[in-house]
Amino acid sequence: MNQQANIPRRANEVNFSRFDAAQARRLRSTVEAVYTHSYVAAITSGDPFDSIEAFMHRFDSYASQSNFDLVVAYRDGEAIGQAWGWPLTEHTQWWTGLLAEPEPDFTHEDGNRTFALSEIMVSREWTGRGIAHALHNELLSARTESRATLLVEPENTTAYRAYLHWGWRKVAQLRPRWDHAPTFDVLILTLDKKNR
Repeated sequence: MNQQANIPRRANEVNFSRFDAAQARRLRSTVEAVYTHSYVAAITSGDPFDSIEAFMHRFDSYASQSNFDLVVAYRDGEAIGQAWGWPLTEHTQWWTGLLAEPEPDFTHEDGNRTFALSEIMVSREWTGRGIAHALHNELLSARTESRATLLVEPENTTAYRAYLHWGWRKVAQLRPRWDHAPTFDVLILTLDKKNR
């Protein structure tokens, strides 16, 4: 199957393609290449959580879910960015490590309430061109959940400012179960179904 056969949008010479879980697993080498071009400083920092091996282990775990959703940004046939996530099911482990529940039933999931935006990244040479925001919008445009969540390191001020500008708000903090994981801020975005 041609990986770019069904390209839903074109913006500023960048094409966006959507892939389900099975297709995403076949794109493993592409996912790794985009990560290595996007998180250069994090990878070279020596932090075990940011190693290529640890990142790809997490990707393999995420992409094993049948409802995994991946969007890849291409320019001239080269993958230059990616974003992915999945809807949280009743038995999700996403909220494990939540330091405090911000409101009653905040973590109640049923597969239709919350979309977890797990990763969004753009190759370093393509940053600052609106591609991350376009990936964000492309991934969320097809979602039917009522809200989305993501985790961001408080020290990642560039990403944090972008998320707040895009309408996300902080609601809590969480330290995931992954080895060497930092404590993240939990952000929430209400997904407006009326405009879909």
